[in-house]
Amino acid sequence: METAPNAPQLSQTSAIPPEELDRMTDDIIAALKTVYDPEIPSDIYELGLIYRVDIDDDRNVAIDMTLTAPGCPVAGEMPGWVENAVAAVQGVQSVKVAMVFDPPWDQSRMSDEARVALDMW
Repeated sequence: METAPNAPQLSQTSAIPPEELDRMTDDIIAALKTVYDPEIPSDIYELGLIYRVDIDDDRNVAIDMTLTAPGCPVAGEMPGWVENAVAAVQGVQSVKVAMVFDPPWDQSRMSDEARVALDMW
C-alpha cells in the first residue's frame, strides 16, 4: 500500500494482541479511505488529512485530522463522517476526532495515489 509522505502517526505499543491490532489498523485505514473531501476527488487518507490515529488498550480510537483549508465548507461535518466510518470497524469501542491545524496541511502530505487522481505531477 502506498502511503503519504507524511503518513499519520499510528499507535506503537498496545495490550491488544498484535494480529488484532494489525487488523484493526488496516480496517481503520480502509474506513478512512471511504471518506472524501467533496471538493477534491481523493480520499482524506491519501490527501494526508489524517495526522494521528491512536488505538488504546480498550479499543478506543483517537484521531487527529486537518482540512486542506481552515475555511473548508464541510469543516463542521467531516469529523462526523470520519467518526462514523471508523466506528463501523469491528472491535472499535469509541471514536474521538479532533480537528487540528498545526502543522498546516500542504500538498507535500499527499500520497502518489492522490497526486495521480488530481493530476498533480
